[in-house]
Amino acid sequence: MSILKRMRDITLANLNERLESAEDPVRMLDHFLSVQREQLREAERLHQQCAAHGSYLRQQYLNALETKEKRENQAMLALKAGEEHIARVVLQEKIQAEERCEQFRELYEQAKESIIELEQQINELRAEYEEASSRRSYYIARMESARLQQRMNARMSHMGSDGIPRMFNRIDERVTDMEIEARSLRDLRRTTQGGAYSSHPALEEELENLRKKLKEGE
Repeated sequence: MSILKRMRDITLANLNERLESAEDPVRMLDHFLSVQREQLREAERLHQQCAAHGSYLRQQYLNALETKEKRENQAMLALKAGEEHIARVVLQEKIQAEERCEQFRELYEQAKESIIELEQQINELRAEYEEASSRRSYYIARMESARLQQRMNARMSHMGSDGIPRMFNRIDERVTDMEIEARSLRDLRRTTQGGAYSSHPALEEELENLRKKLKEGE
């Protein structure tokens, strides 16, 4: 497993652990995006360094290849001129250049594979970052919907539908009492209207008792 993948796995593990601690999901996602941005910057810097090193290896390989071919041509010219001793010296340099050429070719091939692998990992990191960034707005919208729903629920809990019927029942009872009291006084007035009454001790006593009850009721 590459270093970038291990770093990503560690970041995801930390994020999941903090989410399990009931922390703000969007804040955790912002933290993940921040870490991902830093990892992308580090990966891109590493890619630049690897690309520069790969260019250096390629140039060394091409230089050795050119030297090898040049020495081979020089050796042929020396042999044609009958300078076998010079041809031997030049061929020795050609062999050394050929060895360097093969060495740098292998290093260059390894560097190319590493660069390709790193580019793939960078593309994966970038895709993950873009996905997390796009999901951030979605989760923010979901959280806002949840908050608004909670506020609606809290508001509706203070506006229970059972409170209105109780209020109307109490109003009906009060109005009914007022109507009964009004009818009773009306009936009593009709009964006593135009009638005369004489002062009587028992009547006065009953009237006095009623006055006392009214005072006690106050």
